[in-house]
Amino acid sequence: MTEDIILTIPSSIVREMKLPPDIVREELTNELSLSLYQRKIITSAQACRLSGLDRFQFKELLWKRRIPLHYSEEDLDQDMKYATGNL
Repeated sequence: MTEDIILTIPSSIVREMKLPPDIVREELTNELSLSLYQRKIITSAQACRLSGLDRFQFKELLWKRRIPLHYSEEDLDQDMKYATGNL
């Protein structure tokens, strides 16, 4: 079993960021989630959990950053079966 990982960002770096202090944590979490998702290290569901966003918010963030969804032919087949009631 693994344990939670806590990343430490030095306060000097946080102060020097060009972000309002009240959104630094959210921005860093989103950046990590997007990067790991884009590199196919984590799934979209995992990225949602990591970022604290729901799937619609995460997809909107992907769209804003022009990061494509990972959507395979298998995903399409499953969606088509679901849409036509052929589960």
